[in-house]
Amino acid sequence: MSKPERWSRLLELLAAEGRLDVEEAATALEVSPATIRRDLDELAEQQMLVRTRGGAIAHGVAYELPLRYKSSRHASEKHRIAAAVAELIGEGDVVGLNGGTTTTEVARALALRAGAGAGEGSAGGGRRQSPDPAGPSLTVVTNALNIAGELAVRPQIKIVVTGGVARSQTYELVGPLTAGVMNEVVLDVAVLGVDGVDPHLGVMTHQEDEAGISRLFVERAGRVIVVTDSSKMGRRAFARICGLDRVDVLVTDSGLSSEMAARLTEAGIKVHAV
Repeated sequence: MSKPERWSRLLELLAAEGRLDVEEAATALEVSPATIRRDLDELAEQQMLVRTRGGAIAHGVAYELPLRYKSSRHASEKHRIAAAVAELIGEGDVVGLNGGTTTTEVARALALRAGAGAGEGSAGGGRRQSPDPAGPSLTVVTNALNIAGELAVRPQIKIVVTGGVARSQTYELVGPLTAGVMNEVVLDVAVLGVDGVDPHLGVMTHQEDEAGISRLFVERAGRVIVVTDSSKMGRRAFARICGLDRVDVLVTDSGLSSEMAARLTEAGIKVHAV
């Protein structure tokens, strides 16, 4: 197992448990305790955890993994979710994407669909045809640098980047500059990645500045699609984005419980569990 793979696994364990024990981590990763100690020391130097005697703890209860270490978690579920979302987007739509691993997969699915010319077969409602047949088949507005970078080379997609101050954890742009652009655009649909979905509080994320920008995506959109794997269902995070009354569709994986699906349906949300 390479160092990046070990680090990713250690951070996943830390996110799940809130703490790490050197001996237990060594057993889980099938490496020596000395290797784990070195890894934890290096991760502590990067301020990604707090070193303790015999192990490590997370920085806080709302611990957030950097995006590059979350990409392999629930990967198959995110691929299925992304493919399902792409079918809900109409040809010529203006789509807002916030940052996150699931919305990144959505961006890739949209790029593949646009490149294959498959947009006319999508099931999106309220679609409109691109005014220029030779021009972009889709417009994407995003505050995520990694999504912008991937889509910028796709001639079938017009990419609009909000500007703002970049957060190193998620590659998302935030702040007044971001809000300024968001207040000047109109979206057909916003696709939101979130860190928690609660039947009473709505959808949430870890950081208040990112929540504020995601809230603007909601306000500027005709439809709101929330995308998340089932591990986030019933979970709360620090910053609220919006209530369930602002969500039109939720796309998740088949791990969604029947009870949660029923509560979301009662709230008027169309649920797709793929």
